[in-house]
Amino acid sequence: MSPTSRATSPPAITSKIATLTFPSPQILVITLSRPKSLNSVPHAGHWDLHRLYTWYDSEPTLRCAILTGAGRVFSAGADLKEWLALSRSGERHSLPPSGFGGLSRRTGLKPVICAVNGLCLGGAFEMVLNADLVIAIESATFGLPEVKRGVAAIAGALPRLPRVVGRQRAMEMALTGRMVPAMEMKEWGVVNVVVPEGNDLLARAIALAEEISGNSPDGIVVSKAGIEKGWSRGGVEEGSNVLLAELGEWLESGENIKEGLKAFIEKRAPVWQNLRGILDKAKL
Repeated sequence: MSPTSRATSPPAITSKIATLTFPSPQILVITLSRPKSLNSVPHAGHWDLHRLYTWYDSEPTLRCAILTGAGRVFSAGADLKEWLALSRSGERHSLPPSGFGGLSRRTGLKPVICAVNGLCLGGAFEMVLNADLVIAIESATFGLPEVKRGVAAIAGALPRLPRVVGRQRAMEMALTGRMVPAMEMKEWGVVNVVVPEGNDLLARAIALAEEISGNSPDGIVVSKAGIEKGWSRGGVEEGSNVLLAELGEWLESGENIKEGLKAFIEKRAPVWQNLRGILDKAKL
Protein backbone atom coordinates (compact mmCIF):
# COMPACT_ATOMS: atom_id res chain seq x y z
CA MET A 1 0.00 0.00 0.00
CA SER A 2 1.50 3.32 -0.98
CA PRO A 3 1.65 6.25 1.47
CA THR A 4 -0.44 8.34 -0.92
CA SER A 5 -3.41 5.94 -0.58
CA ARG A 6 -3.86 6.91 3.07
CA ALA A 7 -5.51 10.14 4.12
CA THR A 8 -2.84 10.91 6.73
CA SER A 9 0.68 9.76 7.55
CA PRO A 10 1.53 7.76 10.68
CA PRO A 11 3.49 9.53 13.42
CA ALA A 12 7.23 9.07 13.62
CA ILE A 13 8.39 6.24 15.88
CA THR A 14 11.49 7.86 17.32
CA SER A 15 12.15 5.05 19.82
CA LYS A 16 12.30 2.54 16.96
CA ILE A 17 10.13 0.21 19.04
CA ALA A 18 8.10 -0.91 16.03
CA THR A 19 7.90 -1.14 12.27
CA LEU A 20 4.70 -0.71 10.29
CA THR A 21 3.37 -2.63 7.30
CA PHE A 22 0.06 -2.55 5.45
CA PRO A 23 -0.79 -5.99 3.98
CA SER A 24 -4.03 -4.55 2.60
CA PRO A 25 -5.51 -1.03 2.38
CA GLN A 26 -7.60 -1.52 5.55
CA ILE A 27 -5.08 -3.38 7.77
CA LEU A 28 -2.15 -2.09 9.83
CA VAL A 29 0.49 -4.50 11.16
CA ILE A 30 2.61 -3.22 14.05
CA THR A 31 5.72 -5.33 14.67
CA LEU A 32 7.66 -4.82 17.89
CA SER A 33 11.20 -4.67 16.55
CA ARG A 34 13.82 -4.85 19.28
CA PRO A 35 14.70 -8.55 18.99
CA LYS A 36 18.13 -8.11 20.66
CA SER A 37 16.27 -6.77 23.71
CA LEU A 38 13.50 -9.39 23.47
CA ASN A 39 11.21 -6.71 22.01
CA SER A 40 11.03 -5.03 25.41
CA VAL A 41 9.38 -1.61 25.38
CA PRO A 42 11.48 1.41 26.42
CA HIS A 43 9.94 4.43 28.12
CA ALA A 44 9.68 6.46 24.91
CA GLY A 45 8.18 3.46 23.13
CA HIS A 46 5.01 3.58 25.22
CA TRP A 47 4.34 7.12 24.04
CA ASP A 48 5.23 6.31 20.44
CA LEU A 49 2.72 3.46 20.45
CA HIS A 50 0.11 5.64 22.18
CA ARG A 51 0.41 8.18 19.36
CA LEU A 52 0.34 5.40 16.77
CA TYR A 53 -2.93 3.91 18.02
CA THR A 54 -4.44 7.40 18.21
CA TRP A 55 -3.49 7.91 14.57
CA TYR A 56 -4.87 4.47 13.65
CA ASP A 57 -8.26 5.39 15.12
CA SER A 58 -8.34 8.66 13.19
CA GLU A 59 -7.07 7.33 9.84
CA PRO A 60 -10.27 6.67 7.83
CA THR A 61 -8.84 4.00 5.52
CA LEU A 62 -7.84 1.63 8.34
CA ARG A 63 -10.26 -0.83 9.94
CA CYS A 64 -8.18 -3.36 11.87
CA ALA A 65 -4.69 -3.49 13.43
CA ILE A 66 -2.44 -6.41 14.34
CA LEU A 67 0.33 -6.32 16.96
CA THR A 68 3.08 -8.93 16.80
CA GLY A 69 6.79 -9.30 17.56
CA ALA A 70 9.93 -9.66 15.48
CA GLY A 71 11.78 -12.96 15.71
CA ARG A 72 10.61 -15.70 18.06
CA VAL A 73 9.56 -13.42 20.94
CA PHE A 74 6.39 -11.34 21.20
CA SER A 75 7.75 -9.14 23.99
CA ALA A 76 9.44 -9.56 27.37
CA GLY A 77 7.57 -6.50 28.63
CA ALA A 78 9.35 -3.47 30.04
CA ASP A 79 12.98 -2.62 29.37
CA LEU A 80 14.21 -3.51 32.87
CA LYS A 81 17.71 -2.10 32.37
CA GLU A 82 16.23 1.27 31.46
CA TRP A 83 13.72 1.01 34.31
CA LEU A 84 16.56 0.43 36.80
CA ALA A 85 18.48 3.42 35.45
CA LEU A 86 15.37 5.62 35.75
CA SER A 87 14.75 4.37 39.28
CA ARG A 88 18.32 5.15 40.35
CA SER A 89 18.08 8.64 38.91
CA GLY A 90 14.80 9.27 40.73
CA GLU A 91 12.87 9.63 37.49
CA ARG A 92 9.38 8.14 37.43
CA HIS A 93 8.55 5.45 34.85
CA SER A 94 5.36 7.14 33.61
CA LEU A 95 2.98 5.65 31.07
CA PRO A 96 0.51 7.32 28.69
CA PRO A 97 -3.24 7.20 29.48
CA SER A 98 -3.55 4.16 27.19
CA GLY A 99 -1.12 2.24 29.39
CA PHE A 100 1.74 -0.11 28.61
CA GLY A 101 2.64 -0.03 24.93
CA GLY A 102 -0.30 2.29 24.33
CA LEU A 103 -2.58 -0.75 24.59
CA SER A 104 -2.97 -2.16 28.12
CA ARG A 105 -5.55 0.52 29.04
CA ARG A 106 -6.53 1.66 25.55
CA THR A 107 -10.17 2.52 24.91
CA GLY A 108 -10.07 3.02 21.16
CA LEU A 109 -12.50 3.03 18.27
CA LYS A 110 -11.07 0.21 16.18
CA PRO A 111 -10.06 -3.37 16.96
CA VAL A 112 -6.55 -4.63 17.70
CA ILE A 113 -5.54 -8.28 17.25
CA CYS A 114 -2.49 -9.56 19.13
CA ALA A 115 -0.57 -12.23 17.20
CA VAL A 116 1.59 -13.72 19.95
CA ASN A 117 4.57 -15.38 18.30
CA GLY A 118 6.50 -16.45 21.40
CA LEU A 119 7.40 -15.31 24.90
CA CYS A 120 4.85 -12.82 26.30
CA LEU A 121 5.72 -11.43 29.73
CA GLY A 122 4.73 -8.68 32.12
CA GLY A 123 3.57 -5.55 30.35
CA ALA A 124 3.31 -7.49 27.10
CA PHE A 125 0.76 -9.79 28.71
CA GLU A 126 -1.04 -6.69 30.01
CA MET A 127 -1.33 -5.52 26.39
CA VAL A 128 -2.67 -8.90 25.32
CA LEU A 129 -5.34 -8.88 28.05
CA ASN A 130 -6.77 -5.64 26.63
CA ALA A 131 -6.56 -6.68 22.97
CA ASP A 132 -9.82 -7.41 21.17
CA LEU A 133 -8.72 -10.79 19.82
CA VAL A 134 -5.65 -12.93 20.52
CA ILE A 135 -4.02 -15.50 18.28
CA ALA A 136 -0.96 -17.38 19.57
CA ILE A 137 1.54 -19.82 18.16
CA GLU A 138 1.41 -23.15 20.01
CA SER A 139 4.82 -22.64 21.64
CA ALA A 140 3.94 -19.19 23.04
CA THR A 141 4.06 -18.75 26.80
CA PHE A 142 2.47 -16.05 28.95
CA GLY A 143 3.30 -14.77 32.41
CA LEU A 144 3.31 -12.00 34.99
CA PRO A 145 6.78 -12.34 36.54
CA GLU A 146 6.66 -8.92 38.23
CA VAL A 147 6.60 -10.38 41.76
CA LYS A 148 9.96 -12.01 41.03
CA ARG A 149 11.41 -8.57 40.22
CA GLY A 150 10.01 -6.58 43.13
CA VAL A 151 7.34 -4.83 41.04
CA ALA A 152 3.68 -5.45 40.15
CA ALA A 153 1.55 -5.49 37.00
CA ILE A 154 -0.02 -2.06 37.54
CA ALA A 155 -0.76 -1.19 33.90
CA GLY A 156 -4.25 -2.73 33.89
CA ALA A 157 -3.75 -6.49 34.16
CA LEU A 158 -4.49 -7.06 37.84
CA PRO A 159 -8.10 -5.75 37.83
CA ARG A 160 -8.77 -7.19 34.37
CA LEU A 161 -7.29 -10.68 34.74
CA PRO A 162 -9.82 -12.14 37.24
CA ARG A 163 -12.70 -10.98 35.06
CA VAL A 164 -11.23 -13.01 32.19
CA VAL A 165 -9.84 -16.12 33.88
CA GLY A 166 -11.42 -16.12 37.36
CA ARG A 167 -10.08 -15.03 40.74
CA GLN A 168 -8.09 -18.15 41.67
CA ARG A 169 -6.37 -18.45 38.30
CA ALA A 170 -5.56 -14.74 38.38
CA MET A 171 -4.07 -15.12 41.85
CA GLU A 172 -2.01 -18.08 40.68
CA MET A 173 -0.51 -16.10 37.80
CA ALA A 174 0.05 -12.87 39.73
CA LEU A 175 1.41 -14.37 42.96
CA THR A 176 3.59 -17.20 41.60
CA GLY A 177 4.80 -15.57 38.39
CA ARG A 178 4.60 -18.93 36.64
CA MET A 179 4.57 -19.28 32.88
CA VAL A 180 1.33 -20.45 31.24
CA PRO A 181 1.38 -22.15 27.80
CA ALA A 182 -0.80 -21.03 24.90
CA MET A 183 -3.22 -23.98 25.05
CA GLU A 184 -3.89 -23.31 28.72
CA MET A 185 -4.47 -19.64 27.92
CA LYS A 186 -7.03 -20.74 25.34
CA GLU A 187 -8.78 -22.92 27.90
CA TRP A 188 -8.85 -19.95 30.27
CA GLY A 189 -10.41 -17.68 27.65
CA VAL A 190 -7.46 -15.35 27.00
CA VAL A 191 -6.53 -16.75 23.57
CA ASN A 192 -9.03 -17.15 20.73
CA VAL A 193 -6.98 -19.38 18.42
CA VAL A 194 -3.81 -21.45 18.90
CA VAL A 195 -1.90 -21.92 15.66
CA PRO A 196 0.09 -25.18 15.38
CA GLU A 197 3.87 -24.96 15.06
CA GLY A 198 5.03 -24.70 11.46
CA ASN A 199 2.01 -22.68 10.39
CA ASP A 200 2.07 -19.00 9.50
CA LEU A 201 0.78 -17.12 12.56
CA LEU A 202 0.79 -13.70 10.92
CA ALA A 203 -1.07 -14.98 7.86
CA ARG A 204 -3.77 -16.37 10.16
CA ALA A 205 -4.01 -13.02 11.94
CA ILE A 206 -4.22 -11.14 8.64
CA ALA A 207 -6.98 -13.48 7.45
CA LEU A 208 -8.96 -12.69 10.61
CA ALA A 209 -8.31 -8.96 10.16
CA GLU A 210 -9.54 -9.18 6.56
CA GLU A 211 -12.71 -10.93 7.74
CA ILE A 212 -13.33 -8.09 10.19
CA SER A 213 -12.42 -5.40 7.65
CA GLY A 214 -14.95 -6.77 5.17
CA ASN A 215 -17.76 -5.68 7.49
CA SER A 216 -19.31 -2.25 7.94
CA PRO A 217 -16.78 0.20 9.47
CA ASP A 218 -19.66 1.78 11.42
CA GLY A 219 -20.84 -1.61 12.64
CA ILE A 220 -17.32 -2.55 13.75
CA VAL A 221 -16.95 0.64 15.79
CA VAL A 222 -20.36 0.37 17.45
CA SER A 223 -20.08 -3.38 18.13
CA LYS A 224 -16.68 -2.95 19.77
CA ALA A 225 -17.98 0.02 21.79
CA GLY A 226 -21.01 -1.97 22.96
CA ILE A 227 -18.87 -4.80 24.32
CA GLU A 228 -16.45 -2.35 25.94
CA LYS A 229 -19.25 -0.39 27.62
CA GLY A 230 -20.86 -3.54 29.00
CA TRP A 231 -17.45 -4.57 30.31
CA SER A 232 -16.43 -1.24 31.83
CA ARG A 233 -19.82 -0.07 33.09
CA GLY A 234 -20.36 -3.26 35.06
CA GLY A 235 -23.84 -4.13 33.82
CA VAL A 236 -25.65 -5.10 30.62
CA GLU A 237 -28.50 -2.61 30.98
CA GLU A 238 -26.31 0.34 31.90
CA GLY A 239 -23.88 -0.46 29.10
CA SER A 240 -26.73 -0.82 26.60
CA ASN A 241 -28.31 2.47 27.62
CA VAL A 242 -25.01 4.32 27.33
CA LEU A 243 -24.33 2.75 23.94
CA LEU A 244 -27.74 3.78 22.57
CA ALA A 245 -27.45 7.29 23.98
CA GLU A 246 -23.96 7.86 22.60
CA LEU A 247 -23.98 5.95 19.32
CA GLY A 248 -27.52 4.93 18.37
CA GLU A 249 -28.32 8.05 16.36
CA TRP A 250 -24.80 8.13 14.89
CA LEU A 251 -25.19 4.58 13.56
CA GLU A 252 -28.73 5.12 12.23
CA SER A 253 -27.80 8.35 10.42
CA GLY A 254 -24.75 6.94 8.65
CA GLU A 255 -24.55 5.88 5.03
CA ASN A 256 -23.22 2.39 5.77
CA ILE A 257 -26.41 1.19 7.47
CA LYS A 258 -28.36 2.20 4.37
CA GLU A 259 -25.82 0.52 2.10
CA GLY A 260 -25.85 -2.69 4.13
CA LEU A 261 -29.64 -3.01 4.07
CA LYS A 262 -29.85 -2.06 0.38
CA ALA A 263 -27.16 -4.58 -0.56
CA PHE A 264 -29.00 -7.32 1.33
CA ILE A 265 -32.24 -6.60 -0.54
CA GLU A 266 -30.43 -6.40 -3.87
CA LYS A 267 -28.49 -9.62 -3.11
CA ARG A 268 -25.05 -8.11 -3.71
CA ALA A 269 -21.92 -7.38 -1.69
CA PRO A 270 -22.06 -4.02 0.11
CA VAL A 271 -19.66 -1.23 -0.81
CA TRP A 272 -18.74 0.39 2.48
CA GLN A 273 -17.71 3.99 3.02
CA ASN A 274 -14.71 4.77 5.22
CA LEU A 275 -15.24 6.51 8.54
CA ARG A 276 -14.07 9.85 7.11
CA GLY A 277 -16.35 12.76 7.98
CA ILE A 278 -18.40 10.92 10.61
CA LEU A 279 -15.86 10.23 13.35
CA ASP A 280 -16.50 13.67 14.82
CA LYS A 281 -20.15 12.69 15.39
CA ALA A 282 -19.22 9.69 17.52
CA LYS A 283 -19.07 10.55 21.22
CA LEU A 284 -16.31 8.08 22.08
